Amino acid sequence: MVNRPIRMNLQWSSRAPCIRAGRLAHKRLDSDDQPPAKCARLSAEAGDTQGLLGTSPGSPVSPGLTSVPPTHQGPSSIGSYLLLPLADRECMHSAMNTDTGDELLCKVFDMGVYQEKIRAYGILPAHKNVAGIRDIILGERKAYVFLDKDFGDMHTLVKSCRRLDEGHACRLFRQVALAVAHCHQAGIVLGDLKLRKFVFADDKRTQVRLESLEDCRVLEDPKDDSMSDTHGCPAYVSPEILSGSTPYSGKMADMWSLGVMLYTMLVGRYPFHDPDPATLFSKIRRGQCCLPEGLSPKAKCLLQSLLRKEPSERLTATELLAHPWFHVPPSSREAALGDQEVSSAEQTVPSFDAEEDDNLFC
Repeated sequence: MVNRPIRMNLQWSSRAPCIRAGRLAHKRLDSDDQPPAKCARLSAEAGDTQGLLGTSPGSPVSPGLTSVPPTHQGPSSIGSYLLLPLADRECMHSAMNTDTGDELLCKVFDMGVYQEKIRAYGILPAHKNVAGIRDIILGERKAYVFLDKDFGDMHTLVKSCRRLDEGHACRLFRQVALAVAHCHQAGIVLGDLKLRKFVFADDKRTQVRLESLEDCRVLEDPKDDSMSDTHGCPAYVSPEILSGSTPYSGKMADMWSLGVMLYTMLVGRYPFHDPDPATLFSKIRRGQCCLPEGLSPKAKCLLQSLLRKEPSERLTATELLAHPWFHVPPSSREAALGDQEVSSAEQTVPSFDAEEDDNLFC
């Protein structure tokens, strides 16, 4: 009997895509039984606690749950794709379609979890700032999900630049905000938001998109985003998650994480940091951080509107996009974007009356 992979088309139904027969795999990857990495739970015992970007904010935060380096593998193939494991991205492969020459990325999941991992893709309408699935092939024990190739992540960019000037940060962060607002409107809480989750869609590193939806939470009731899950990374976790006493708003926790992201982009370090995890979490619970004098008043205002200890006082994703910090004169925006092609509709910022809604932001 010949083993064949199953390829899935992307016509989504309420539960799972339709299935059709795929091509014969030249070499199966099912011999690799290592499951995909799982996000560890918050703990005051271990994790990324340094304020500078020399360490990764994506480190797990539970003791005893350190990542195991993937076993080295050579090129493999499944269906029409040639796969090569990426050493710095666990359970991820560089993929080339040998029929078309397209370069993609391939994420490998256990069959038992892949449908839940990709569920949000069938719910969320397509958006240029959110990655979409290009193809799916099913093996006997693994599912191979193919996504568009990226050109590095925002954490790496900020680390290499030390910090971004406000114009550059504004252009990139607005795309991040658009992705988060799109997800929230569709009833999807992202959770564990951080710079590393956003990647570049072009080699000029001007187009930003959310790298994946596999760790998000699909709300059964879009109006109820209360949750009690505590997975995440220490540098980005919100005060209410650390309190652990009552359910918290998932969307407002996302907005806190956006505030941490923006602060890190503009300042070059995390707003809350300490080598001692317990002290770090204590600082986050207090919710007080220092804003450097070099930032513009509008940037300070926006950061203060996101990094509020009380979740109900933070901006929503829709309100964030209306903030005056995003109001860049058209001539400046065109000069900064250069050859980047963005539709006029995507360039439009919602109208904002500073006098009428002044108390919304500060």
